[in-house]
Amino acid sequence: MKIYIHTKFQESIYQQFKNALEPAYEVIIGEGIINEELKAKFLTCDICYGNVPLDWLNASSQLKWLQLNSTGLDPYQNLKEYSYHLTNLKGFFGQSVAETTLAGILAIYRRIDELTRLQTKNEWIGTPIRETLYLLNKKKVLILGSGTIGMKIKQLLSGFECDTTVLNSKTIGQLAEFLPTTDILIATLPETKETIGLINKTYLEMLKPSALFVNVGRGSAVDENALIEILQNNKILGAVLDVTEIEPLPTESPLWNMPNVLLTQHSSGGWAEESADKVVFFINNLRLFEEGKELINNVDLVKGY
Repeated sequence: MKIYIHTKFQESIYQQFKNALEPAYEVIIGEGIINEELKAKFLTCDICYGNVPLDWLNASSQLKWLQLNSTGLDPYQNLKEYSYHLTNLKGFFGQSVAETTLAGILAIYRRIDELTRLQTKNEWIGTPIRETLYLLNKKKVLILGSGTIGMKIKQLLSGFECDTTVLNSKTIGQLAEFLPTTDILIATLPETKETIGLINKTYLEMLKPSALFVNVGRGSAVDENALIEILQNNKILGAVLDVTEIEPLPTESPLWNMPNVLLTQHSSGGWAEESADKVVFFINNLRLFEEGKELINNVDLVKGY
């Protein structure tokens, strides 16, 4: 059987794949490059790791399993018919995203972002900044999304004795009831038809002036123009944004230069051993595939996750 690797990795990671797979499998390295020569090689493969183009998938009659290199399913919701297994990395990034969420909240609350800016200017403020700081301890937190990321965040916040509520697809209709008393609103939502534009101007305006908004899910969940307006008018304390509507964030976006915004550039899913751990995840799933057992993270394209 042939396995196609359609993801840009360091050479050491490709070697890790080969060490684990050869000689039982023929490994073809595509490096995420799209051209007709590599497409032809892909079409001879039984298994693929990586997010190959839709037209490659539609042309394949050989593929038995596609393991995505992501949690998100864009643009695979557009697949009409397929007979192969389709799995993603749902849950894989839970701990790292949760830690970035916590770091972002603390950076805003304890003014680490502002103190860093002062340090670059050799400017000492000292005592006056103390009265602008906030405590995370015992804050009321509302998390949108009950997947691995949301639950990991809740777990980390328990150490600060936060009063945390988690809403999922079945309870999201209660959102308006919680917003006026929420100190921190955290979105961990996947992109589905139901979540696109969910956090709109009406909901954002329900937040109190001291509220903090955090988005580590998908930028499409938020009315970004409304959020910018609210932040510019200081109607909420600030925002920690790992994701934005367009990525990379356009250079002309006001978000770049807003003192009450912390941009983490969709980096929250990363850690030093991320790529090596992906290989381990894939190999574990491959063993299940070989044994004819249910794979980890089979995707439901109807639900969108």
